[in-house]
Amino acid sequence: MTPEQIRRVAFASAELTRRFFDENAELVSEVGRRIAERIHAGGRMLAFGNGGSAADAQHFASELVVRFLRKRSALPALALTTDPSVITAASNDLGFELVFARQLEAHGRPGDVAFGITTSGRSPNVVRAFEAARAQGLLAVALTGRGGGDLRDRLDLQIDVMHDETPRIQEVHGLVIHVLSQIIEEIACP
Repeated sequence: MTPEQIRRVAFASAELTRRFFDENAELVSEVGRRIAERIHAGGRMLAFGNGGSAADAQHFASELVVRFLRKRSALPALALTTDPSVITAASNDLGFELVFARQLEAHGRPGDVAFGITTSGRSPNVVRAFEAARAQGLLAVALTGRGGGDLRDRLDLQIDVMHDETPRIQEVHGLVIHVLSQIIEEIACP
């Protein structure tokens, strides 16, 4: 890539981010507040996704468990993407489409938050996870791209980055996770 091409990519990402937050700041604030209320009341956040979104789920959980901006009590969050034994056993014995749903069945309780991250909204294991979350009375929240795909009717709250390129969607997702972490930290640990 030439320096000019690099600038174009960076400026396109910055413009998408600016436009997204211009249009969705109130929604992001509401989602952060709703998650924080659940956590403050004793619930947990159970995060999941595939590929880069799996890494984002782990990142989000670590910001809550360890800290974001300040020293404070740990907040209860789990990434359902981190136990290879559970993931491989569920994939082998039940099918990969149930890898997150099965973990939500095991760990999810009413009052918890199921937080899925997907750039397409079409991954069968994410769709099935939200079906399980709703059946168990969890708050179903998704961070999506491209309109949310097959998830729209399976969610309580959705933050969608309307764009066609996965890397640009993921770049905005990263900032959304940081903003949500700050909101949750401020509300759940005043």
